[in-house]
Amino acid sequence: MVLHDIYLDTVTDVARRFPERKRSDGRFYALDLSLVELKQLRVTERFNAKTGQPVFPKRFPAEQSEFRISTLEEELQFIQGLNRSTGRKVGIYPEIKQPKWHREQGRDISRIVLPILTRYDYATKLDACFLQCFELEEIKRIRGELGWQGRIVMLIETGAKGTDGTDHNTLCTSAGIKELAKLVDGIGPSLGRIVTWPGATERKVTDLVKLAHAEKLVVHPYTIRVDDLPRNARRSRNCIRHCFAKRGSMGCSPILRT
Repeated sequence: MVLHDIYLDTVTDVARRFPERKRSDGRFYALDLSLVELKQLRVTERFNAKTGQPVFPKRFPAEQSEFRISTLEEELQFIQGLNRSTGRKVGIYPEIKQPKWHREQGRDISRIVLPILTRYDYATKLDACFLQCFELEEIKRIRGELGWQGRIVMLIETGAKGTDGTDHNTLCTSAGIKELAKLVDGIGPSLGRIVTWPGATERKVTDLVKLAHAEKLVVHPYTIRVDDLPRNARRSRNCIRHCFAKRGSMGCSPILRT
């Protein structure tokens, strides 16, 4: 299924339709519903599960349209259909979401996703696809055990370590980047790994982009939201410009969510 998270309770009406599916931690997991059940859910803009209020009030209004969860194949068919009808070549950027957790639940999400991408011609470095993941061991597995030949981006969190044990601080060092370059085609660091704004007129830029470019890695930082800018970043345009000023033009693209 195409979802941002492994949870359903902040983007669908699952709590109303299937209240008995709530786990002991109070969350509703996509893994706990069948495809038929998932297709019954109404998808909406993200909201606070406790208050019911939208997280981003100025975005698409909730409860006014009938949107449903898509399967990965449905999404790929939709994108390729639009490409054919418009003459454009829009690519895809799928994330293998929490693979360690999924395997603990008895599901190997990488073994499910990779054959689908291959079937729709997204399996080589010439195809318009970047496969991304936050978990280093899974990326090693995808490249090695599963033999993936397409482009891969190592996502890098703001925090020091991921829930799977990945040491994201080490990945951002010169040695860490050199090791990553043996596996991946780029990195996807959180914006704070590249630039912060300590004060209203002050910015601090790290050397992460320089290190990555030295190893011929593309850099795709996340996420610049016009309605949720970093502290002291006054405007999204300035945010983007400051992030990449004098860093070179090779493969440095922000991931935008407006």
